[in-house]
Amino acid sequence: MTVKSMNDLFLHTLKDIYYAEKQIYKNLPKMAKSAESQELKQAFEKHRDETEHQIERLETVFEQCGVAARAIRCEAMDGILAEAKEVMEEIEDGQVQDAGMLAAAQTVEHYEIARYGTLIAWADQLGMKDASKLLQQTLDEEKKTDQLLTKLAVANVNQAAA
Repeated sequence: MTVKSMNDLFLHTLKDIYYAEKQIYKNLPKMAKSAESQELKQAFEKHRDETEHQIERLETVFEQCGVAARAIRCEAMDGILAEAKEVMEEIEDGQVQDAGMLAAAQTVEHYEIARYGTLIAWADQLGMKDASKLLQQTLDEEKKTDQLLTKLAVANVNQAAA
């Protein structure tokens, strides 16, 4: 895709996060299954449900822009998820594996927070008020998930791994 305008850049980034969300949705069940901590397992399952709605919101934003929802490969998310897979495959101790998966999940959340923050700023600049509101809903969910993961890490997952 050739990016010639701010609108093109917005759509390019929207396609990037759409791909990322679909990959996250696909990988969360594997992470939940691998989690030893019941709380971490539940957090992954809850976030999978949220991710499904986030994908639907992105599809609505694509509609509002008058284009078909289409993903473009997000190398960054592929790399983050590859690291999470490595943690699940290479760490034998379940509690240490939980700490590693939780850290990978937070890396995912931080990437999403950065992307959604940027998309909201661009949507505002482009006068896309409805899109901005939808993206803000998702950003708020991503921040809550990050806070939950931090709480789990500090309260028990990291302590159990240590």
